[in-house]
Amino acid sequence: MPEFDRFAPPHLDDPYPLYARLREGPPFFADAFGVWVVTRRADVKAVLSDPARFSSEFLIRTPMSPAPGVAETLATGHPEVFALLNQDPPEHTRVRALVAAAFSPRRVRALTPRVERLAGELVDAIAADGAADLIRSLALPLPLLVICELIGIPRADAPRVRGWIEQLKVLTSFGASDAEQVAAAHGSVEFERYLAALIAQRRAHGRDDLLTDVLRGDLTDLEIISLLITLIFGGHETTTNLIGNALLAALARPEGLPDDPDDVIERTLRADPPVQGTFRRTVADTELGGAPIPAGAQLYAALGAANHDPDGSAEPHLAFGRGIHYCVGAQLARVEARIALRTLATRLPGLRAADGFRVSYPANLLHRGPIRLAATWPVPSVH
Repeated sequence: MPEFDRFAPPHLDDPYPLYARLREGPPFFADAFGVWVVTRRADVKAVLSDPARFSSEFLIRTPMSPAPGVAETLATGHPEVFALLNQDPPEHTRVRALVAAAFSPRRVRALTPRVERLAGELVDAIAADGAADLIRSLALPLPLLVICELIGIPRADAPRVRGWIEQLKVLTSFGASDAEQVAAAHGSVEFERYLAALIAQRRAHGRDDLLTDVLRGDLTDLEIISLLITLIFGGHETTTNLIGNALLAALARPEGLPDDPDDVIERTLRADPPVQGTFRRTVADTELGGAPIPAGAQLYAALGAANHDPDGSAEPHLAFGRGIHYCVGAQLARVEARIALRTLATRLPGLRAADGFRVSYPANLLHRGPIRLAATWPVPSVH
């Protein structure tokens, strides 16, 4: 049985050689994570494309190995229900229809000038410093502010939302202490209560935002809370990591940041995707890539591994998924990444990674992006 030591030091920094070895064999069960690991492109495509065999229903706010007190703390909040990312048809079809219009090409085009202004504000705020952590200064706040504005969350509340998202990441990561897990569970409950209050406000006073649009549907408050958490987490974390990974790739080039970053972004989506994998559950006993897998088994479809499969090098990458769960915000994520890199290139000429900077990554099966990115740039003298 292969060893899926994904968080061992060499693999945490660079999982792709490990993925290459794992693609040589069929799907296998990884005891450390309690999941079947799927790495070949053909097998990953099969998992993503067949919801009748591979269900998306799994809980995203409950740790795989919860510490004492976590379940009790989470129980004091709103029960988690399936929403969008972790739904199957026909419920998934119904919910996706409610949010798809907000991420349509027309709406994204209309939002683009606002993204450009936000990116400009964030970069201008650090321009005179000559040095910054580009994750904390731009890659993290830009998509957070955009998704909050789209949903209808006040900008003043964005720092609190950011803190809650960081706590949710603890619940989906490995290696957190018992105290960190319990604190994260309390944060999750606070976040749910905040969203419940926001929903009540919108029911009383509608606005021109995504939350008001969703309230016109027939979802329960529990479904809306889970949907909002999914949209905020996905729309924020995924794009932050895309920007971070694309910046790393661009700054590694001798010529630095490109004026037109689209090629760097697309290469990053294939070579170092922000979402490394997704979970599914087998509906019945099945066979996948030559491996018999029992009903009710949890599968980890490794998108990062599939993207590097030589058998799929001429095919589109799977960074945004495939099938009915193809990322609804894919176009917006590309726009945000493009604007972030272009704004840095035009407003901070000479930008480069700081001397001695060494990238590090969190221990997370789902997401991959630099924890920080220390950069410097020349600041013109003022006479």
